[in-house]
Amino acid sequence: MTAVKAGAVPFAGAGMFEAFHGQAGVDGMLDRSVSDPRIAGIFAATDMVRLRRTLKEQFCYLLNGPCAYTGRSMRDAHADIGLQPADMGALVEHLQAAMDEEGVPFHTQNRFLAKLAPMRRDVVTR
Repeated sequence: MTAVKAGAVPFAGAGMFEAFHGQAGVDGMLDRSVSDPRIAGIFAATDMVRLRRTLKEQFCYLLNGPCAYTGRSMRDAHADIGLQPADMGALVEHLQAAMDEEGVPFHTQNRFLAKLAPMRRDVVTR
């Protein structure tokens, strides 16, 4: 059930978790997102402490780190937000910048983004 709630099955082995140095860019992505006028409004009524915790859990779980994901399914978590494709695009930009900042190799970033990409259908609702 965790894989379904987390949106995907984790990577096999420890390689991806190690490539991310145990970090997945959540803080950098969210810091950029809340200050980006294109999408800042999306986060205005969000419990940022909970969001940071559950995103870190989700990314750690997907990278096959020592974590469990305790959040809701992607569909349930985003049902009332009304995200548009441009919103998702901005969020991905911020994640890429955060991964760059953390020194995650480009090809490894692409593998992670490919893991996250199918979630788009559950997250983008408009």
